[in-house]
Amino acid sequence: MGKPKHERSLADNEAKAITRNLRVSPQKLNLVAQMIRGKKVDKALAELEFSRKRIADDVRKCVMSAVANAENNHGLDVNDLVVAEAWVGKNMVMKRFHARGRGKGARILKPFSEITVVVREVAAVEPVTAAAEEQK
Repeated sequence: MGKPKHERSLADNEAKAITRNLRVSPQKLNLVAQMIRGKKVDKALAELEFSRKRIADDVRKCVMSAVANAENNHGLDVNDLVVAEAWVGKNMVMKRFHARGRGKGARILKPFSEITVVVREVAAVEPVTAAAEEQK
């Protein structure tokens, strides 16, 4: 006698992964998320692999987790996956103290953030050639 199972919030051709407590500001993380939105998964992973941003490795792990969820939990084809959505949210903020002159202090804010990646299976579209159009 447990709770009744709730309906899935995503479509049948989607899977998602969430990474929380990333030690970077949401503004900086959003720059990396913008790089991968709307791209095929293999291209997105390649861009994250060679990105110079420090946080790109953690975002890459999140995308790989979403792909693994799609393959293992939902039976989707990995070759047809596209990063449909990637959004960033705020998380906790550590407050620190920085000593200043004349006995004063300044507050230092060290923000954390989280990223959610949704991958969607898109049916492969065959390229239309001139010979194929003539047969129609």
